[in-house]
Amino acid sequence: MSNENLPDYDEHPVMFRNQPLGYIGIWVLILAPILVLLLYRKEVAEMGNFPPAMLLAITGFGMVLLLYWFVKTRAKRLRINGDQVHLERGLLNKMHIELDVGQIRAVRVYQNFFDRIFRVGRIEIFTTGDDPEFVIAGMPDPGRVRDHVRTHLENPPTE
Repeated sequence: MSNENLPDYDEHPVMFRNQPLGYIGIWVLILAPILVLLLYRKEVAEMGNFPPAMLLAITGFGMVLLLYWFVKTRAKRLRINGDQVHLERGLLNKMHIELDVGQIRAVRVYQNFFDRIFRVGRIEIFTTGDDPEFVIAGMPDPGRVRDHVRTHLENPPTE
Protein backbone atom coordinates (compact mmCIF):
# COMPACT_ATOMS: atom_id res chain seq x y z
CA MET A 1 0.00 0.00 0.00
CA SER A 2 1.41 3.36 -1.04
CA ASN A 3 1.60 6.36 1.29
CA GLU A 4 1.29 8.77 -1.67
CA ASN A 5 -2.50 9.05 -1.41
CA LEU A 6 -2.62 9.37 2.37
CA PRO A 7 -3.04 12.96 3.56
CA ASP A 8 -0.28 14.47 5.69
CA TYR A 9 -2.91 15.82 8.12
CA ASP A 10 -6.58 14.86 8.19
CA GLU A 11 -8.39 15.79 11.39
CA HIS A 12 -11.66 16.99 12.84
CA PRO A 13 -11.79 19.17 15.97
CA VAL A 14 -11.63 16.96 19.04
CA MET A 15 -14.15 16.95 21.86
CA PHE A 16 -12.51 15.83 25.11
CA ARG A 17 -9.05 17.32 24.61
CA ASN A 18 -10.49 20.64 23.41
CA GLN A 19 -13.01 21.11 26.27
CA PRO A 20 -12.28 18.47 28.96
CA LEU A 21 -14.42 20.06 31.67
CA GLY A 22 -17.38 20.51 29.33
CA TYR A 23 -17.05 16.93 28.12
CA ILE A 24 -16.93 15.54 31.65
CA GLY A 25 -19.80 17.85 32.65
CA ILE A 26 -22.02 16.51 29.89
CA TRP A 27 -21.31 12.92 30.90
CA VAL A 28 -22.12 13.79 34.52
CA LEU A 29 -25.37 15.35 33.27
CA ILE A 30 -26.18 12.10 31.47
CA LEU A 31 -25.08 9.57 34.11
CA ALA A 32 -25.83 11.26 37.46
CA PRO A 33 -29.65 11.19 37.11
CA ILE A 34 -29.52 7.52 36.08
CA LEU A 35 -27.38 6.70 39.11
CA VAL A 36 -29.77 8.60 41.39
CA LEU A 37 -32.71 6.64 39.93
CA LEU A 38 -30.91 3.33 40.37
CA LEU A 39 -29.48 3.93 43.84
CA TYR A 40 -32.45 5.77 45.36
CA ARG A 41 -35.35 4.35 43.34
CA LYS A 42 -37.51 3.74 46.41
CA GLU A 43 -37.07 7.28 47.74
CA VAL A 44 -37.57 8.82 44.29
CA ALA A 45 -40.69 6.70 43.68
CA GLU A 46 -42.23 7.98 46.92
CA MET A 47 -41.91 11.56 45.65
CA GLY A 48 -44.43 11.00 42.85
CA ASN A 49 -44.10 11.01 39.10
CA PHE A 50 -42.42 14.38 38.61
CA PRO A 51 -38.92 13.69 40.05
CA PRO A 52 -38.20 10.56 37.95
CA ALA A 53 -39.46 12.30 34.82
CA MET A 54 -37.30 15.35 35.60
CA LEU A 55 -34.22 13.18 36.15
CA LEU A 56 -34.80 11.40 32.85
CA ALA A 57 -35.33 14.76 31.13
CA ILE A 58 -31.94 15.92 32.43
CA THR A 59 -30.34 12.76 31.03
CA GLY A 60 -32.06 13.35 27.70
CA PHE A 61 -30.87 16.95 27.64
CA GLY A 62 -27.30 15.77 28.25
CA MET A 63 -27.59 13.28 25.39
CA VAL A 64 -28.89 15.98 23.03
CA LEU A 65 -25.98 18.26 24.02
CA LEU A 66 -23.45 15.48 23.44
CA LEU A 67 -24.96 14.58 20.06
CA TYR A 68 -25.04 18.26 18.98
CA TRP A 69 -21.40 18.72 19.99
CA PHE A 70 -20.37 15.53 18.17
CA VAL A 71 -22.13 16.57 14.97
CA LYS A 72 -20.65 20.06 15.24
CA THR A 73 -17.10 18.66 15.44
CA ARG A 74 -17.70 16.24 12.56
CA ALA A 75 -18.93 19.12 10.40
CA LYS A 76 -15.41 20.58 10.29
CA ARG A 77 -12.41 18.92 8.70
CA LEU A 78 -8.90 20.16 7.97
CA ARG A 79 -6.88 18.12 5.52
CA ILE A 80 -3.40 18.71 4.15
CA ASN A 81 -2.29 16.63 1.23
CA GLY A 82 1.09 17.51 -0.25
CA ASP A 83 0.97 21.18 -1.15
CA GLN A 84 -2.82 21.55 -0.79
CA VAL A 85 -4.68 22.70 2.34
CA HIS A 86 -8.41 21.90 2.43
CA LEU A 87 -10.94 23.14 4.96
CA GLU A 88 -14.43 21.71 4.80
CA ARG A 89 -17.33 22.96 6.93
CA GLY A 90 -20.93 21.90 7.12
CA LEU A 91 -23.09 18.80 6.92
CA LEU A 92 -25.91 19.65 4.54
CA ASN A 93 -24.55 22.91 3.17
CA LYS A 94 -20.83 22.61 2.49
CA MET A 95 -18.24 25.36 2.48
CA HIS A 96 -14.92 24.29 1.03
CA ILE A 97 -11.69 26.32 1.06
CA GLU A 98 -8.72 25.01 -0.88
CA LEU A 99 -5.34 26.72 -0.76
CA ASP A 100 -1.97 25.96 -2.25
CA VAL A 101 0.74 26.01 0.38
CA GLY A 102 2.55 28.58 -1.78
CA GLN A 103 -0.36 31.01 -1.28
CA ILE A 104 -0.02 30.85 2.50
CA ARG A 105 1.84 33.79 4.03
CA ALA A 106 1.62 32.75 7.68
CA VAL A 107 0.23 30.09 10.00
CA ARG A 108 -0.59 31.18 13.53
CA VAL A 109 -1.13 28.53 16.20
CA TYR A 110 -2.68 29.62 19.49
CA GLN A 111 -2.53 27.34 22.52
CA ASN A 112 -3.22 28.25 26.12
CA PHE A 113 -1.71 26.25 28.99
CA PHE A 114 -4.36 23.52 28.96
CA ASP A 115 -4.32 23.33 25.15
CA ARG A 116 -0.60 22.61 25.32
CA ILE A 117 -1.17 19.86 27.89
CA PHE A 118 -3.85 18.21 25.72
CA ARG A 119 -2.02 18.97 22.43
CA VAL A 120 -4.83 20.93 20.77
CA GLY A 121 -5.07 24.48 19.52
CA ARG A 122 -6.54 27.10 17.24
CA ILE A 123 -5.04 27.40 13.77
CA GLU A 124 -5.21 30.62 11.75
CA ILE A 125 -4.12 30.56 8.10
CA PHE A 126 -3.17 33.89 6.48
CA THR A 127 -2.80 34.45 2.74
CA THR A 128 -3.08 38.16 1.87
CA GLY A 129 -4.23 41.02 4.03
CA ASP A 130 -4.51 41.27 7.78
CA ASP A 131 -7.48 38.94 8.28
CA PRO A 132 -6.96 35.18 8.33
CA GLU A 133 -8.29 33.16 5.42
CA PHE A 134 -9.78 30.80 7.98
CA VAL A 135 -9.66 29.99 11.68
CA ILE A 136 -10.39 26.56 13.09
CA ALA A 137 -10.26 25.76 16.80
CA GLY A 138 -9.86 22.53 18.74
CA MET A 139 -7.56 20.87 16.24
CA PRO A 140 -5.27 18.09 17.46
CA ASP A 141 -1.52 18.58 17.09
CA PRO A 142 -1.68 22.04 15.46
CA GLY A 143 2.10 22.32 15.34
CA ARG A 144 2.11 19.65 12.63
CA VAL A 145 0.14 21.97 10.36
CA ARG A 146 2.54 24.87 10.95
CA ASP A 147 5.60 22.64 10.45
CA HIS A 148 4.19 21.10 7.27
CA VAL A 149 3.49 24.50 5.72
CA ARG A 150 6.90 25.84 6.79
CA THR A 151 8.66 22.79 5.33
CA HIS A 152 6.84 23.12 2.01
CA LEU A 153 7.53 26.86 1.82
CA GLU A 154 11.24 26.41 2.55
CA ASN A 155 11.65 23.32 0.32
CA PRO A 156 9.03 23.38 -2.42
CA PRO A 157 8.41 19.95 -3.96
CA THR A 158 10.09 19.48 -7.33
CA GLU A 159 8.27 17.75 -10.13
